[in-house]
Amino acid sequence: MADILRIEHLKKDFGNHSVLRDISFSVNSGDVTAIIGASGSGKSTLLRCINLLETPTGGDILFHDRSILAKGTDIPAYRSKVGMVFQNFNLFENMNVLENCIIAPVKVLKVPRAEATERAMGFLRRVGMADFINARPRQLSGGQKQRAAIARALTIQPEVLLFDEPTSALDPQMVGEVLQVIGDLASEGRTMLIVTHEMAFARDVSNHVIFMENGLICEEGAPAKIFGAPEMDSTRAFLDRFRKG
Repeated sequence: MADILRIEHLKKDFGNHSVLRDISFSVNSGDVTAIIGASGSGKSTLLRCINLLETPTGGDILFHDRSILAKGTDIPAYRSKVGMVFQNFNLFENMNVLENCIIAPVKVLKVPRAEATERAMGFLRRVGMADFINARPRQLSGGQKQRAAIARALTIQPEVLLFDEPTSALDPQMVGEVLQVIGDLASEGRTMLIVTHEMAFARDVSNHVIFMENGLICEEGAPAKIFGAPEMDSTRAFLDRFRKG
C-alpha cells in the first residue's frame, strides 16, 4: 500500500536546542498512528512541522511522494488535505460554531456557502454539536469546543487528520466524550496522527504507535508490541510510570 505521508530524517532546531533530531516514518491510508512520550520529547513540534506551522531545519516531508518543503508549495491547499485539531481548540471567538466550520471551505477552498453549510451540519451532527451551531465559543464547555473543532477540521475533507493532545485542556469528565468522537472516526477508517497522553486510548484505537524521547523515535510498532512487549528500557520505564499513575 502506498504511503500518503512520509517523514524523512526530519530535524527542528530552536536556536541551539534540537527538538527533533532525526525523525523518519510513513503513514498509509487508514493508519491511526498514536505518538506518545514524555512532555518535551518533540511530539507537538513534529505535528506542527507536518502541518507547516513550524519550518523544519532539515529533512523532508512528502505528501503523495511530493515534498511539501519544495519552493512553490501551495501551503493552504496542503493544509486542506492535512487538517489539524489543536489542544486549545483555536476556534474564532467572534464567530458562532457554524461560521467557524464553514469559513475555511468558503474562503480557502471556494466551496459555495450552501454546500459548505450542508457539509458542516453533517459533521456537527456526527459529533453531537448540531444543537449548538449558533453558540459562540465562550458559551461552550471545553468538550463542546473540541468537538466543534473536530467538526471544523472534517468540513475541509482532509485526507489526514492531526490531533495535538486533543484532551489535554479538558476537565477529566469531558475527556471521554472527545475520545469517543475520535474513536468513532478511527473506526470509519480515517487516517490520523494523534499525539496523546491517554495511554489506554492509544493502545485501543491506534494500529501503529510511535514512542518519542529526546527528539528521536525510540521505538515504534503495533500497539500489542509497544504496550505488551516493548523492547527498549526507556519505553518500559515510560509506560510503567503511567501504569503506576
